[in-house]
Amino acid sequence: MASTSTSSLVSSKTVVSLFLSLPRTVKSSFLSFTPASPSFKPLRTRSSNATKIDEVTSNILDEDMDQIRRLQNGSDVRGVALEGEKGRTVTLTPAAVEAIAESFGEWVAATESNGNGVIRVSLGRDPRVSGGKLSTAVFAGLARAGCLAFDMGLATTPACFMSTLLPPFEYDASIMMTASHLPYTRNGLKFFTKRGGLTSPEVEKICDLAARKYANRQTKVSTLIRTRPEQVDFMSAYSQHLREIIKERINHPEHYDTPLKGFQAIVNAGNGSGGFFTWDVLDKLGADTFGSLYLNPDGMFPNHIPNPEDKTAMSRTRASVLENSADLGVVFDTDVDRSGVVDNKGNPINGDKLIALMSAIVLKEHPGSTIVTDARTSMGLTRFITERGGRHCLYRVGYRNVIDKGVELNKDGIESHLMMETSGHGAVKENHFLDDGAYMVVKIIIEMVRMRLAGSKEGIGSLIEDLEEPLESAELRMNILSEPRDAKAKGIEAIETFRQYIEEGKLEGWELDSCGECWVSEGCLVDSNDHPSAIDAHMYRAKVMDKKSGEEYGWVHMRQSIHNPNIALNMQSVLPGGCFSMTSLFRDRFLEASGVARFLDISDIDNYIGSQS
Repeated sequence: MASTSTSSLVSSKTVVSLFLSLPRTVKSSFLSFTPASPSFKPLRTRSSNATKIDEVTSNILDEDMDQIRRLQNGSDVRGVALEGEKGRTVTLTPAAVEAIAESFGEWVAATESNGNGVIRVSLGRDPRVSGGKLSTAVFAGLARAGCLAFDMGLATTPACFMSTLLPPFEYDASIMMTASHLPYTRNGLKFFTKRGGLTSPEVEKICDLAARKYANRQTKVSTLIRTRPEQVDFMSAYSQHLREIIKERINHPEHYDTPLKGFQAIVNAGNGSGGFFTWDVLDKLGADTFGSLYLNPDGMFPNHIPNPEDKTAMSRTRASVLENSADLGVVFDTDVDRSGVVDNKGNPINGDKLIALMSAIVLKEHPGSTIVTDARTSMGLTRFITERGGRHCLYRVGYRNVIDKGVELNKDGIESHLMMETSGHGAVKENHFLDDGAYMVVKIIIEMVRMRLAGSKEGIGSLIEDLEEPLESAELRMNILSEPRDAKAKGIEAIETFRQYIEEGKLEGWELDSCGECWVSEGCLVDSNDHPSAIDAHMYRAKVMDKKSGEEYGWVHMRQSIHNPNIALNMQSVLPGGCFSMTSLFRDRFLEASGVARFLDISDIDNYIGSQS
């Protein structure tokens, strides 16, 4: 009997596989067919087979839908586009991209159309080697949705948004194909309308619609585009836009059209899309850009990760600045929505330092402004901002969260002219709340020239000389030990238990941190106004007090990762051994005591404690 059962099982799987490959009309005929043989028992057999087929079909459809939904990465879409990563399979296929692009086109038509005719959508991309194949899928999807497509070719993320605003282009929407600083095997999509970048809930709706399309399609192969999209040179217009801003705001008394004459600037584009800033912006404004690095686009990124947070990127830029006695070094990420700089003394300026530099510039122009940052910034940065008359709003990690909070504050009458995340994403109110790495550098360059015109011999780094840096800092990770589809719920459970432990006083001296300046409360994460923003990932920041003095000596931030099934733990301390003390308490009195350690891999925590003992 055992062998017969096994044989039947194999046969059943084969039949179901063949059945699922049939056209839908044939499936319907098969399910409605009743044999004429009197020895056949139609009711029992049809019911059993139909149930098995329905169950298997339902499971396959569910998996197909989950595959698309898992591509959502906060307000972006990201996935593996090429083979080559150990343990990872290709998930961002042309068929998946086509379904997502079609759904985006339909969403734009339903939500953004003013009844003025066909929806017009532009597409830009970074130099990744998967970009060509996936671009065809985007154009096919947009065509399915009835949209007109415009191919910008190699572009930047900020330029894609600006293509919806700058005449004569003024597209209804735009898509940028990029995976930022991630490996060459990855790719992704970012979405824009004239209102700005889409929010996480909006992208979730689009991915849900795309999941249904993808799951119900007979073949998982992208169709060919019927008509080629129109190719447009938007980057030239965008570069001119940046040049005009620099010329107008510097208003050089001697050479208006070449205000950067006499300045040397080093650009490190990391073989991404940022090379344009050298030859189409700086060179044309009179700057000397000799010594710039990796300007040619190369989707394999052979020299280093295109990321202003990358140590290699910063060290090579620093070396070139010092070797050439340059006034400024600039590091862009792949799609140029983030940047970092190096001052004339070779000091890297990114993270908290970059936020401080931009805060100093913005607070000169807009005294009293609220500066919104993510909740991983230092206590020293808060003092830096407040000492210059500004207010510091700590908010959720995630660049869209930070930018959207600035938008909401302004709507509520709280002036906020700068929103920045420690990763380098930064937006200013004057530039449509757009996180534009090139525009951030434009602001820094304008201030640098103004300082020189005012007679200062100091470099741009002098503006942040009094920024106090934390004595210690650490970032640790805990993988969630569960099935991928359960990871989010498990992460929420762990983080909400953390909040509960603090509120119940089980971690002595730990308090949920809130700034209290702009209706943000409960760990700088929960909005107490009339229109609280949806939470895309759970996280809390706790300030930790010294038992003897009662003074805050550090903070701990626990957050659910949007990108991967893990939990990140960030901390800073102004006391020697402070991070060790906080990590030990976190493990012993929370992770172990609460029981959440049973579904978290805490080896990174253990290793850190062991290394500090």
